[in-house]
Amino acid sequence: MLASIVLLAGTLPTPATAAPDFSLEKVAEGIYVHRGQQQDITAANGGDIANIGYIAGDRCVAVIDSGGSLAIGTALREAIRRATAKPICYLIHTHVHPDHSFGDAAFEDPATVFVAHAEYPAALAARRDGFVAKLRSTLGAAAEGSGSAAPTLLVSDRETLDLGNRRLSLQAWPTAHTNNDLTVFDERTQTLWTGDLLFVDRIPVVDGRALGWLKAMAALRALKPAHLVPGHGPVQHDAGAAFKPQQKYLDQLINSVRAALKAGTTLAQTVETLGREPPQKTWLLFDDYHRRNVTAVYTELEWED
Repeated sequence: MLASIVLLAGTLPTPATAAPDFSLEKVAEGIYVHRGQQQDITAANGGDIANIGYIAGDRCVAVIDSGGSLAIGTALREAIRRATAKPICYLIHTHVHPDHSFGDAAFEDPATVFVAHAEYPAALAARRDGFVAKLRSTLGAAAEGSGSAAPTLLVSDRETLDLGNRRLSLQAWPTAHTNNDLTVFDERTQTLWTGDLLFVDRIPVVDGRALGWLKAMAALRALKPAHLVPGHGPVQHDAGAAFKPQQKYLDQLINSVRAALKAGTTLAQTVETLGREPPQKTWLLFDDYHRRNVTAVYTELEWED
């Protein structure tokens, strides 16, 4: 059962403690999104920083990510229950990061299948202690009961789920934003849930391979979705325009790091000097994550042929 694999055990907080302003936006017929705040997790936002939501079919509902804490997951579950009595047959994880997955316990039910990329379990096992410690230090007692669940359906390439007159096409990606990115494409409305393969306004975070991320972005644009639900930021309706700022950022980062490597610049020097152009500083949380991105890309490209 899910309760045996929740990472933070204890007395569960009441739903009202986390998301008094929890709301859902209708993107298309049967597609509902809750927009997380463009912040890091804090005690004030209770872990409500990622885009999460659900897709309703004729037979059942699929939840896309569960949010950054049990309370956020509970708020989503209650919003779904107010909207429909259909069972929740799937909870689909777009990737392992805790802001997308630590509300899992709210969806504990024998009838709910937890779905994720084939690399998700190993990624969770490798990093869960750090995730748990960070959430506890940030939320305190409000973190209790939060955590990611071990998925029961793993996707290594492609998978199709049927919600009843509604087919979802899932695709597992080679290492990009992370090594466990999974996208969800609703065929009926041509809506693409990108997870963190797309950041809007907030700086992209490289936790995998920048080069792989560029390849994934090209493939996602080729789908020509009518609607895109990013992992962070407002819903988009033009794939070319939606990915353009992120593409520019990653291209510039890769080119700058390659130039630094060619010049024999050390990692410390590269981190200190790269990416100070004013246009790049327009990203939200730039100062929190850009140096980390430089480090990740430098390490990725250091032994490039």
